[in-house]
Amino acid sequence: MNKHVFKSWIFSGLALVFLAVGCEQKAEKSDTPPNIVFIMSDDHAYQAISAYGHGLNETPNIDRIAKEGVIFTRSTVTNSICAPSRAVMLTGKHSFKNGKVDNVQPFNWDQDNFPKLLQAHGYQTALIGKIHLDGLPQGFDYSMVLPGQGHYYNPDFLVNGERKRIPGYVTEITTESALDWLENKRDKDKPFCMLYHQKAPHRNWQPAPKYLTLYDDTTFEPPFNYFDDYDGRGTAAKEQEMEIDGHARWGHDFKMIVDPNGDSTGFYNELKRMDSTQRANWLAEYTPKNEAMKAQNLQGKELAVWKFNRYIKDYLRTIKSVDDGVGEMLDYLDKNSLAENTIVVYTSDQGFYLGEHGWFDKRFMYEESFRTPLLIRYPKEIKPGTTNKKLVQNLDYAPTFLDYAGIPIPEEMQGESFRQLVSGKTDHWRDAVYYTYYEYPSVHMVKRHYGVATERYKLIHFYYDIDEWEMYDLEKDPHEMNSVYDDPEYKEVQEMMHEKLKEQRAKYGDSDENNQKFLKAYLEVYNK
Repeated sequence: MNKHVFKSWIFSGLALVFLAVGCEQKAEKSDTPPNIVFIMSDDHAYQAISAYGHGLNETPNIDRIAKEGVIFTRSTVTNSICAPSRAVMLTGKHSFKNGKVDNVQPFNWDQDNFPKLLQAHGYQTALIGKIHLDGLPQGFDYSMVLPGQGHYYNPDFLVNGERKRIPGYVTEITTESALDWLENKRDKDKPFCMLYHQKAPHRNWQPAPKYLTLYDDTTFEPPFNYFDDYDGRGTAAKEQEMEIDGHARWGHDFKMIVDPNGDSTGFYNELKRMDSTQRANWLAEYTPKNEAMKAQNLQGKELAVWKFNRYIKDYLRTIKSVDDGVGEMLDYLDKNSLAENTIVVYTSDQGFYLGEHGWFDKRFMYEESFRTPLLIRYPKEIKPGTTNKKLVQNLDYAPTFLDYAGIPIPEEMQGESFRQLVSGKTDHWRDAVYYTYYEYPSVHMVKRHYGVATERYKLIHFYYDIDEWEMYDLEKDPHEMNSVYDDPEYKEVQEMMHEKLKEQRAKYGDSDENNQKFLKAYLEVYNK
């Protein structure tokens, strides 16, 4: 054989061998369980994510997840309050099943959660940021969590249970720590799941130093129903205590050291958490704005609009830092060739009122707090630019993550995996979701209630010290201004929704007896 032909034959054979090996390695890599970066903020309303189209602010980095993946337009929670929502997210079980029905009852970390199951199947797991559940987190190789609500400036963290104070701004520290774990602390031979959870934009909305003047040149128009008189709804809407103009505080919420009446608010004590430079910068920016406002001697609706603007600007300023962190995380995944095999989720623990009905906070089953943002990117299975309108819930996160990881979903989990739904392999999904709220009497005084929602209708029962029903036609009344319960035109719908509610309570195992049990446990603590 000619030696040149022989060499050519040898090189061709070797090339085929290397190609085969490469293909085999690529196949093995494609079968590697996906990484998970689960980003959760606190009280981030979908209205304040520009991908949802409300035009309030710009969140280009969070929007990027929607552009490169899926955005859910009717993602909801089972219980719109911080700690219970997080317990549902971890366990895949309703509040009355996992035991964390309100911010008072303890959370049992000994029960199964999805990080525990991922960890048991070879995942490296980390929890960094806010979880708002007492006790040492279980299911994580590494945890760095804020005690309770945490602080915006110079926060304390519990690092694997050891308390440490870290100088700086909490959102930036949380992002830096999450990136540090990815780069320096994890076992890079294992798939990972990181819960990267921000404190912001939780009350009392203290912006980062670099964003103290953001939106100073903007005046925001309140929502059309900011001056709602609650006509057309029941007692619960009328007796709440979460109105921006009426229940928000001059110091804690509006950042005044001395209020317009000349009285001390006590807010300066909150500034003592800051170091001298941070405090000086804060006072240099807020003091002139506060004095200018007081000089105007605003009254009535003008004052109410000023309060809305102070609230919404600080709220959006804190979100700007959250969005920056999302951008840093996405850039890290891209630069380290992790994006293709990493599921990135952005959500919040519930929705929030941004002046709708005149309110801040959450708790109600009305849309602004019932709905929560949900955006997911996973290039291997989710088509870029997808919109999903189905009724998914935070109840579904745990089984979905386990499904992606190839881990059997425990029977006790009550949620459903939406993996096939977002990949486009099925359009079959639930037609109703169930909701509960228990924390009353308490801050904001939102009455106990439970209810059921379909894509068009919503039925709510307020109970304990009242017995009232409300029903809404979201197609005709998307802002829930007028209950149609007992409206003769909706007689059949009312009957249908009561049947749906009965079905949902039976499906998940809830009852009036549960309500009485949790009420008794709550009042024992509340009355002490």
